[in-house]
Amino acid sequence: MDTLLVIALTSLAAWCVLLFGRNGFWRADQRPGTPSPLPHWPTVAIIIPARNEKDSIGDVVHAHLKTHYCGARRLYVVDDGSEDDTAAIARRAMARADFPATVLDAPPLEAGWSGKLAAIAAGIAQAESDEAPDYFLLTDADILHSPGTLSTLVSQAVTGQLSLVSLMARLDARGFWGELLIPAFVYFFQKLYPFPGVNNPKSPIAAAAGGCMLVEAKALKEAGGIGEIRSALIDDCALAALLKTRRRRRRIWLGLAQTQVVSLRDNRSLSSIWDMVARTAYAELEFSPVKLIGAVTGMLLVYITPIATALIGLMEGHGLLTIISLATLGGMFISYGPTLRLYEQSTKRAIALPLVAIFYTLMTISSAWRHWHGKGGQWKGRTYPGGIY
Repeated sequence: MDTLLVIALTSLAAWCVLLFGRNGFWRADQRPGTPSPLPHWPTVAIIIPARNEKDSIGDVVHAHLKTHYCGARRLYVVDDGSEDDTAAIARRAMARADFPATVLDAPPLEAGWSGKLAAIAAGIAQAESDEAPDYFLLTDADILHSPGTLSTLVSQAVTGQLSLVSLMARLDARGFWGELLIPAFVYFFQKLYPFPGVNNPKSPIAAAAGGCMLVEAKALKEAGGIGEIRSALIDDCALAALLKTRRRRRRIWLGLAQTQVVSLRDNRSLSSIWDMVARTAYAELEFSPVKLIGAVTGMLLVYITPIATALIGLMEGHGLLTIISLATLGGMFISYGPTLRLYEQSTKRAIALPLVAIFYTLMTISSAWRHWHGKGGQWKGRTYPGGIY
């Protein structure tokens, strides 16, 4: 029993660190403010890499056409070798555009590049050739923007002197699996990259959400351009690190979207969520078996141990063990509450977090397994077995 008590105390100590020493990540309180009027609204080039996105690209383009923005903007959809009607649908949607909008074909993929980043680089090159913008809005072909999103992003970037402003899109949380797993995905991302730390210029933590990133053109160029992260599987966080912690240090900001940015990706099936996580989880661990073992051990210690020791304490009548374990579970459940409320779910669902953690642990192991079998980073018909993290 003494051994169990030590394990329970270790789990409690881990939660104390998470709750009080991790920048308050669990508060889920980093939200964009109301846009401030600017004397001059900078020019923005919107770059959308798209590969086999026929189901969403039309709605996404239409949403960008409805944007309310006082400055000049241009829209570039870069077709990344789609095998469906993505490009044709995008062109039809652009027929009603009242500002410059075009569809480009991405060049043949060169060795060492991910398809998405090569497409983004092609879009940036074309935008600079047309007329160099002040900012690039790098967004995905399944991300829906509200009419005021661009103004919000630009206002925050200008007033805050930020080189990167990013919003984590509101993800689809419909159905049994979406309700169970998606809020936890957002919660775990915040734990891994505490948003207040990202937004603190004195902190080394750097992260972004790839579905919506407004990047200062000058800062990107001075950092070496997209080519500096050409093989990154987790390209959003790589870009954030490039700007904040490498070469000239620049200010960045990352927040949570509610209605400003919405993902159209369907997360109602377990396989959809599993593939999304397994694509990059092992890359996040730098393809290290040692870090994989550490991550799995950590997940078990933090999320599973309190349940196990609480049950043992109750069955064995060990009061101290039970109290410590229940206190740990209380801290766990409280920390999950703000993210559940963000997704308009009852905080009572926090009791499922240990079960959810098991699923994400298995997804991480699956990610490593895919990498070991030459299927790492598999996405949209391409495999990237050895990209950087």
